[in-house]
Amino acid sequence: MGRGRVELKRIENKINRQVTFSKRRNGLLKKAYELSVLCDAEVALIIFSSRGKLYEFGSAGISKTIERYQRCCFNPQDNSIERETQSWYQEVTKLKSKYESLQRTQRNLLGEDLGPLSVKELQNLEKQLEGALAMARQRKTQIMVEQMEELRKRERELGDINKQLKMKLETERLNLKAIQDLWGSSAAAAGTTNFPLHPSHESTINCEPEPTLQIGYQHYVPAEGSSGPKTMVGETNFIQGWVL
Repeated sequence: MGRGRVELKRIENKINRQVTFSKRRNGLLKKAYELSVLCDAEVALIIFSSRGKLYEFGSAGISKTIERYQRCCFNPQDNSIERETQSWYQEVTKLKSKYESLQRTQRNLLGEDLGPLSVKELQNLEKQLEGALAMARQRKTQIMVEQMEELRKRERELGDINKQLKMKLETERLNLKAIQDLWGSSAAAAGTTNFPLHPSHESTINCEPEPTLQIGYQHYVPAEGSSGPKTMVGETNFIQGWVL
């Protein structure tokens, strides 16, 4: 006959309860061990008896499994922060390694720390330097050509400006010459014009003073050596002896 179905309930008999606990505990521990070995699983088993006695099994250690369980179940946010922190730490490590490599390469390009380099590495370094030198010379030549083109363009612009200024000066000079010629012709035309003159204008202007009449008495003192008094009527038109 097959084994009947056992009803699951608390065993009232202490002896039977203790025997059942021991058997099933050992079987459970055995199953946990087999599961960890056969399936490569991380298994942790904790059992407390009715008397408070602890029985445990951990394929990777009880503490480690409990910490993992807490990270996965109880603190998902902390777990995310930890993963992000770990990712940043790895990134910083990579960047630090790359930075050190670039510094070492820079020192090698400057001719420093060449002792640890092998012949192949020195050849590669030489090729890099030759390529960098060729690129630098090419860039320098390009800049010089561009500067020459710019100077030539500026020279042409200045030449055009100079031509314009010369043309403007020549135009101003021609205009000034035309004005001067016009003034000269006008002056010459004014000098050769024959205007009729008044008959009184034909003779020379007489600048001798006309006779004047002086009223009043003026004492005349004759000069030394003179023979006698002279009249001043003919010379000064002065009539002696008259008083107003």
